[in-house]
Amino acid sequence: MPKVKVPRSNPSLDMTPMVDLAFLLVTFFMLTATFRTEQAVVVDTPSSISEKLLTDNVLMVTVDTAGRVFYNIDDQKVRVKVLENMASKYAVKFSPKEIKEFELMKDVGMPMADLKKYLAADQSVRMQMDKSTKGIPYDSITNELADWILFGRVVDASIAEENGEDADRLKVAIKGDSEANYATIRKIMKVFQDKKVNSFSLVTNLEGK
Repeated sequence: MPKVKVPRSNPSLDMTPMVDLAFLLVTFFMLTATFRTEQAVVVDTPSSISEKLLTDNVLMVTVDTAGRVFYNIDDQKVRVKVLENMASKYAVKFSPKEIKEFELMKDVGMPMADLKKYLAADQSVRMQMDKSTKGIPYDSITNELADWILFGRVVDASIAEENGEDADRLKVAIKGDSEANYATIRKIMKVFQDKKVNSFSLVTNLEGK
């Protein structure tokens, strides 16, 4: 009596749901990702054993190896108000587009006389200007850095009070290159102290064990 052969069926896996899921994940990350803006200056900070981390609300002054000074403040709303105060003091008029560009930037190292041209330029021109700039002036004759620091603290404290937050929430930090001249760092510290800022952090890299 002949054997009855049971037909074999090859199991198959439908990959359609997996492909749909992959595309959904890619779309989600593309829509929610925040692209990092180009940094005007990159410094190699010295190492230390401190494990204390900076908060999200920081006024940062960066000093590179050439002694050039760059300024940044995290809160975008504060940044805009600070720019408006600087524009009023130095009689510079910025367009809404230029103000928006400044709001989205990180470090800025332009004297006020060049800032409008810098904000109106495209990214490639800005990169060239970042390389050639002498940084924000901080000498005794033209101390624009002192004004940036002062307006940053005043504006942040005012907005904090409006929101019912701590008026002293703003943290201040100096981020100096490990090869920056110590005398330059001392001058920056003196600018802070002249504006009654006696508490600030020095940004470092965590030293390996």
